[in-house]
Amino acid sequence: MSVEYQKFIELKKRALEKVFARMNEKQREAVFQINGPLLILAGAGSGKTTVVVNRIANMIKFGNGYQSTAMPEGITGDDLQFLEGFAAGRASDEARLVNLCAFHPVRPWNILAITFTNKAAGELKDRLVAMLGEDANDIQASTFHSACVRILRRDIDKIGYDRKFGIYDSDDSQRVVKEALKNLQADDKMFTPKSVAGAISRMKDELKSPEQALEEAGNDYRRRMIARVYAEYQKTLRSNTALDFDDIIGLTVRLFRENPEVLSYYQNRFRYIMVDEYQDTNHAQFTLVEMLSRQYKNICVVGDDDQSIYKFRGANIENILNFEEQFEDTKVIRLEQNYRSTQNILDAANSVIAHNTERKGKTLWTDNAAGDKVYWYHAQDEQGEAMFIGQTILDDVAKGAKFSDHAVLYRMNALSNNLEKYFVRTSIPYRIIGGHRFYERKEIKDVLAYLQIINNPADDVRLKRIINEPKRGIGDTTVEAAQRIADGLNLSLFEVMSHAKDYADLSRRGNVLEDFCRMLQELMDRADTMPLYDLLEAVLNKSTYRTYLKAQGEEGAARLENVDELMTNIKKYCEENDEPSLSGFLEEVSLFTDMDNYDPDTDCVTLMTIHSAKGLEFPYVFIDGMEDNLFPGMQSMFNAAEMEEERRLAYVAITRAKKKLYITNAQTRMLYGTTQRNRPSQFLREIPESLLDCEDAARIVSPTQISRPSAKSSGAPTRAAQQFGVGGMKRPTASAHYTVGQTVRHKTFGTGIILNATPMGNDSLLEIAFDTAGTKKLMSNFARLEIVG
Repeated sequence: MSVEYQKFIELKKRALEKVFARMNEKQREAVFQINGPLLILAGAGSGKTTVVVNRIANMIKFGNGYQSTAMPEGITGDDLQFLEGFAAGRASDEARLVNLCAFHPVRPWNILAITFTNKAAGELKDRLVAMLGEDANDIQASTFHSACVRILRRDIDKIGYDRKFGIYDSDDSQRVVKEALKNLQADDKMFTPKSVAGAISRMKDELKSPEQALEEAGNDYRRRMIARVYAEYQKTLRSNTALDFDDIIGLTVRLFRENPEVLSYYQNRFRYIMVDEYQDTNHAQFTLVEMLSRQYKNICVVGDDDQSIYKFRGANIENILNFEEQFEDTKVIRLEQNYRSTQNILDAANSVIAHNTERKGKTLWTDNAAGDKVYWYHAQDEQGEAMFIGQTILDDVAKGAKFSDHAVLYRMNALSNNLEKYFVRTSIPYRIIGGHRFYERKEIKDVLAYLQIINNPADDVRLKRIINEPKRGIGDTTVEAAQRIADGLNLSLFEVMSHAKDYADLSRRGNVLEDFCRMLQELMDRADTMPLYDLLEAVLNKSTYRTYLKAQGEEGAARLENVDELMTNIKKYCEENDEPSLSGFLEEVSLFTDMDNYDPDTDCVTLMTIHSAKGLEFPYVFIDGMEDNLFPGMQSMFNAAEMEEERRLAYVAITRAKKKLYITNAQTRMLYGTTQRNRPSQFLREIPESLLDCEDAARIVSPTQISRPSAKSSGAPTRAAQQFGVGGMKRPTASAHYTVGQTVRHKTFGTGIILNATPMGNDSLLEIAFDTAGTKKLMSNFARLEIVG
């Protein structure tokens, strides 16, 4: 081994390390490991997206150059001098560096990068384009579902399906299940559409067919009925040329199993596979990834077993825990340096998650400051809890923070109610993530159903949705009669209704049915020759849906605004796609998730469940309702596996905070119509006292009552107890008399003039035009206003 060779290998590594100098040692190790199975255990806030982007960039630019022991022929002393200069920062010719150091660089189209949201896929692609230029456009970065839809559009006919399939969302699926339950005369109290649809989804995640489900059910009546509904459900989907979300993965696996040549094509196409959020994969997704990577074995998964929180959606933590057993010769790299949070927040998270046993094990650390301690606020009741959160946010904003710097996280949606009430009274702007999603609104689903029928007239489920929207005098009896005829003749509902006067059972409503179908047919005939936004306008006018909404007054106007927003989305789709099509738009909509619409630049407080918060970060985080029986939930407390899942959820919640973490709970809480008295959460009790600042507005004197010695607990009332009365809320003062035209000052919103004062019980609703914050509506008893003129 020559001195020249040894020097080349050493200088090459130093030069490549210089390219990725902004990364820490473990991150660089992951970037340079490109061949074979790789498990990257990425702790919360450890910069995993940066690792994924830079790893792909390294693969395309340098290939396996860092690990390679080969030296190009003709290396000169000048080349070695260049490498030394590059490593020292004196040279910057990256093209020359690539020429000297690249070894088997990976072609962009041989890379498949899987993320869990379209938003994450888009951001990944944008960052790669910024780093690599146009070459990055050949990388397939997409969700599991988007990747599989592309595969199925090309080859699903090989397993007997139509390539022009539609995609049903959960609402569509439940409609089909409901009809199947009705046809099978199932007890609607024992079998609800939602629970049966969930059971079918879980069976599909496990790649079980209706026949397998029936066989495994044995003599269990409930399981046998669900298996029969499953069979009926699949039959309806096939006749409607539709797939549900679970079919998209399951049928891709089936396609690969039954067509080895198709599998071989994609194995050669995607020689390097990366999967983000691997801890959230289910059995079907694991099977898909394993099949695709079987030939070249270049599978890299990024995930955190401590953040596996989607078991209820079918996620299987065993996929990440057993990765090394499932893929031989796996390299494991732990990313434990956190760039997000303070050390005190990380110490709290580490303390909680250390109580889990089913984990790989890692400890987060940071170069950031220790920061403030975790602030625990114990309120008298849920109203005091909401007031503390609201007033703390207002105080932060008055000191210069933004509303959008704050997030309130909770275990269940029901806990947002009191927060919303208080935020409305005090004019704190907020949004709820995971609430009523845009594409789930009735008017949007109605309009999309029209478009879906135009795209696929065999879709009986969508046809039934719109046949009487707006009202056309077509009743359930007529529709059921048409469905019986369609089933008997093996025709679609649309085909039968188009010739309704030919059937005795439909002749009375024949004209109405045929007029309706004629209107749809005219739209179908024009669909391929007009822009999508013109097609939507034609649908709204010809169906009279726009007129129908206008007639509903104020509520209809709000719904019409949502329909107009749909028009905006269609126009954006047309601008962003070279060949926009109706089927393409409908496919994009069907794969849309709530988080794809999350805009961090909107200045308002974010309210969301902890499940929805995964992947996000905020300077100030409140974890609301941290009590036993709520978080962890009552049923989880008696099941070890479920307790570990709940503890992972607590870990996720804690690690969303960057600067300050607040944990709140209440002495008594009204929830679901009953008053509860829950002790502080077990997870809170797992945080060492040294990491907590405690404030007790419930005036609990004995630490044993809360199973935690409090730094502020003593025989005397705490500061909060002195300040707060019933519910931990500020003792009410007589409401000042406010009049229109008065100038007032608000601690957060500044100076403003009262435009309107409306008496409401013992309070007044004030409309105030603030100089800098705009017009706000505040309840006077909560506003804490100072009259200045």
